[in-house]
Amino acid sequence: MNMNTRPADHELHAYVDTALAPDDRKRVENHLAVNPDDAARARAYREQKDALRSLFDPVLDEPVPPRLASVRQEPRGRRPMLAAASLVVGVAVGWTASALLRNDATHMTLAHRAAIAHAVYTPEVRHPVEVPGDQREHLVGWLSKRLGAPLKAPSLVEQGYDLVGGHLLPGDSGPGAQFMYQNNAGQRLTLYVSRVDGNRSTAFRFTREDRVSVFYWVDRTMGYALSGEMPRDELLAIATKVYTQLER
Repeated sequence: MNMNTRPADHELHAYVDTALAPDDRKRVENHLAVNPDDAARARAYREQKDALRSLFDPVLDEPVPPRLASVRQEPRGRRPMLAAASLVVGVAVGWTASALLRNDATHMTLAHRAAIAHAVYTPEVRHPVEVPGDQREHLVGWLSKRLGAPLKAPSLVEQGYDLVGGHLLPGDSGPGAQFMYQNNAGQRLTLYVSRVDGNRSTAFRFTREDRVSVFYWVDRTMGYALSGEMPRDELLAIATKVYTQLER
């Protein structure tokens, strides 16, 4: 990487993962020291990494289902690398099977993504969104184009929340969108929107990830998840208002 070149996303991810060679790491550190916007990007990636660990590391402590235990038992003579790869596959498959038993996998993925995005971006002070709320029309148009579906940014003014802005994020079936809201006390809510496979509808469902409460639902080909650090009943009242506006 040239000293004067802005680090690409993959270089910042490698920097956060401490996977850069010493010389490249030093160049990135020098760049971040004088470029606060890119330093904020790196910080956001680090926060996302920490949020992912807090949500999914406990899965590694779950026992492998008996029917999958044989995945870890490799015949003698296999290379250690193959045995290690089988263990990784066993853990991944075990988590997926467990998730399917607990709830619908697609919906849980929607809720997990929403909770992670909420945990990553709501603490940010200087760069909480990509497009600010005072550009609502541009924000909604841009995200609608990227998701390939007409979106709405519900108004929560009656509930005491103003639109801060939004993000383009990964979704379950392509790009996803996040709308962020904030009240006078500085408390933030996020509405995560993503396409989902199939064509179906579901009623509200609730989950809680650490301190983040999430109400999520599916309406035909779109999934929605409203997240906030607040009691269940309080979030449900706001989620109902969001749902009503989206149905108009």
